Amino acid sequence: MPIFNSQFLIFNSLQALDRQLLLAINRAHSPALDAIMVFASNRTVWFPAYVLLIGWLIYHFRRRGVLLLPLVIAAVALADSITSRLFKPFFARPRPCHDAALSQLLRLPDGCGGQFGFLSSHAANSVALAVFLALVLPTQRFRGLKVGVCIWAGLLSYSRMYLGAHYPTDVLGGATVGALLGWGGAVLYKRLAPRWWSPGA
Repeated sequence: MPIFNSQFLIFNSLQALDRQLLLAINRAHSPALDAIMVFASNRTVWFPAYVLLIGWLIYHFRRRGVLLLPLVIAAVALADSITSRLFKPFFARPRPCHDAALSQLLRLPDGCGGQFGFLSSHAANSVALAVFLALVLPTQRFRGLKVGVCIWAGLLSYSRMYLGAHYPTDVLGGATVGALLGWGGAVLYKRLAPRWWSPGA
């Protein structure tokens, strides 16, 4: 019983901290930030941007891009599927905006979204892409792009808390899943790449 009670207290403390951090982020608002965060979270914005980025990488890397493309798509697609189709229905944790005790305290400039929030697929997708590119692209030639995708992943992840769609732990968990998948895709790319093209290709 003492062990159970201590675990229960730790869980309640973490949950309370999760809510406090969410409220602090959600309340640090302005009309300009509202517009930026709604824009960052909009799938119709970042899906086309990802497609353009991947197309540019294929064009730039030529034959190597044919190997890079399925791996980066697989990392992002797995991040989305694992968080949306596995974690969310399994844990069935309501989004903050669907929590009756919390929703009245939140500002929701972009509405609420689906019922469950653990884990954040937005965070998982963007971090998977950022980690993959950060590990695969040469640093000297693509430093700006690598920094840019990492900033974008951070902004997108932050926007989910700012908009009241996810708790910080939802975002942290999604980012962790995305980072692992991005890292795994990059490791696979580096192992397969020497067999895919000759050194002079």
